[in-house]
Amino acid sequence: MSDRLIKPHGGTLVDLMVGRARAAEITACLYDSRSWDLTPRQLCDLELLLTGGFSPLRGFLGRSDYESVCQHMRLSDGTLWPIPVTLDVPDEVAAGLSPGEILALRDPEGVALAALRITEIWRPDLKAEAEAVFGTLDIGHPGIDHLLSRTHPWHVGGTLEGLQVPVHHDYGELRHTPGQLRAEFERRAWHRVVAFQTRNPMHRAHLELTVRAAKEVGGSLLVHPVVGMTKPGDVDHYTRVRCYQAIMPSYA
Repeated sequence: MSDRLIKPHGGTLVDLMVGRARAAEITACLYDSRSWDLTPRQLCDLELLLTGGFSPLRGFLGRSDYESVCQHMRLSDGTLWPIPVTLDVPDEVAAGLSPGEILALRDPEGVALAALRITEIWRPDLKAEAEAVFGTLDIGHPGIDHLLSRTHPWHVGGTLEGLQVPVHHDYGELRHTPGQLRAEFERRAWHRVVAFQTRNPMHRAHLELTVRAAKEVGGSLLVHPVVGMTKPGDVDHYTRVRCYQAIMPSYA
């Protein structure tokens, strides 16, 4: 058995957060830059990009990577990546943007979270994306409904520099970046880790399956509840996390 953790996806754990001095420089530049208030889904994507949850991505996909992902489930360099991670904006925003410019990405309160150095602006074929990624155009599928009914018509690709991650006022003690988790695994000498993630409350079968999976590989277990956006009708994330917390003593 290896005495080290496997490498992050793509070989490198990305951290797009800048230091204090660079953040001050960027903030000063953003006063004269165009800005975009991110949607709830885009906020989730941005947080994962900035913290390395979407490693090895260093920003929102450009056109060549986008088309490669749709057609082959891989980035243009061959790295496995099954679903596009893109920044969609409306006509009136896209019309004022140009490659090379900086776009300030803000939360709904107007707080600047990141600067996007624009590399490309293009109008994708969303129906082709739906068929490539989901294999259907059925609007009853929540992913199709969002893509075809709620996605803006233009995509903006570019690299990111992070100023701060989106603010959360719940479960702060449970929210960790990939880097923090890997450091904790190293501290505990966990060199083989099974991760369990679900959007549903855990029950006895989940307990048995996760214990068995960890034992089969001689590893440790990371229980990882989803607290971002899920499909309509799902249990709220507060209930989901409380169910996870309630089952934890059963692992002892």
